Amino acid sequence: MNKRGRRHNNDYEEDRLSDLPDCVLLHIMSFLKTKYAVQTCILSKRWKNLWKHLPILTLYSSNFKVVSKILSHSTALQALNFYPLGFMVHPRLLKYIILYTLSRNVKQLEINLLCDVQHLPRCLFSSQLLTHLHLSVCRPNRDDITLFPNSLNMPALTKLSLRNFVFCVGDDGRVEPFSSCNKLNTLIIEKCQVVDKQNLCISSTTLVNLKIISWYNPPEASFKFELSTPSLCNFYFRGTPLQKLRGSKINLSSIKHVDFGVGLNSADSPLVLFNWLVELGNIESLTLSYSTLQVLSSIPDLLKIEFPSLRNLKSLKVKSFVPLCSIPVFRISADFLLQNSPSAEGSKYKHTLLMDYFFS
Repeated sequence: MNKRGRRHNNDYEEDRLSDLPDCVLLHIMSFLKTKYAVQTCILSKRWKNLWKHLPILTLYSSNFKVVSKILSHSTALQALNFYPLGFMVHPRLLKYIILYTLSRNVKQLEINLLCDVQHLPRCLFSSQLLTHLHLSVCRPNRDDITLFPNSLNMPALTKLSLRNFVFCVGDDGRVEPFSSCNKLNTLIIEKCQVVDKQNLCISSTTLVNLKIISWYNPPEASFKFELSTPSLCNFYFRGTPLQKLRGSKINLSSIKHVDFGVGLNSADSPLVLFNWLVELGNIESLTLSYSTLQVLSSIPDLLKIEFPSLRNLKSLKVKSFVPLCSIPVFRISADFLLQNSPSAEGSKYKHTLLMDYFFS
């Protein structure tokens, strides 16, 4: 009994965590806030310099000395996330973060700011090595704007996410900032606007995933967009549809998977949504929010309208807080959408109950 007890104590005292290889420990540490990862240096000699090899850092501090000291000791950084706390971020710190990213060949950068920033340093948008860029700027005064450049020179960029930016018309009268990103695969545009209500031209031969969120924009601030995206496969939209989809049949026919969440914020919304569904006739899967069903069902005599589209539809899903069988508009909308889709999974009344609390 005593021997078993001693063995148990020895097992308890054994430092099994430190026996793990560095790559495993670094992976575990990457889920920690950076300040906690740095604090592991006091555990033992083995841990003293381990944090310096972290490939991912997430910084919440707005203190220039703290941030610069941490970054100056990082030796293998591939991804940097900067979430400064509070509304005050000194321009010197922001510039330092960006210059550090560019000089150390960091591949992924995420910046979330709650401060007064009119322009980000222009050099950020000419990075030759960044592959992922996420920028979010929330200004204290809602009437102020943060401008996005008219063009990018980022040949390695594959994923771009923008939140709360304003696009300006270029010298040729067009807003087409993404056309030179020759490797762009995923584009996310959230709560952005276009000056003078001009169309935002989303032009890319490589774009596969497009996500547009303008749910919280008032109708007068929501922008219209034109697609020139022959490789686009997945289209996610939240907001108020304002116009017929603008793009060639080749561009729209490549879209296979659609996820819509629209609201009845405009008298034209039902008709515009209908036209969108007609234009997207080649899609194979369709996911709709409950509010989208309401908009669609508000079309008078919906079931009497001839609907030639969605012949290739294989999956129809609806995001709802309650069982869809209890929603009167579901059966009407399902009948309408599936009338030409014999390949749709299961019965036309079969539904998938999903939860979507934030319409995100």
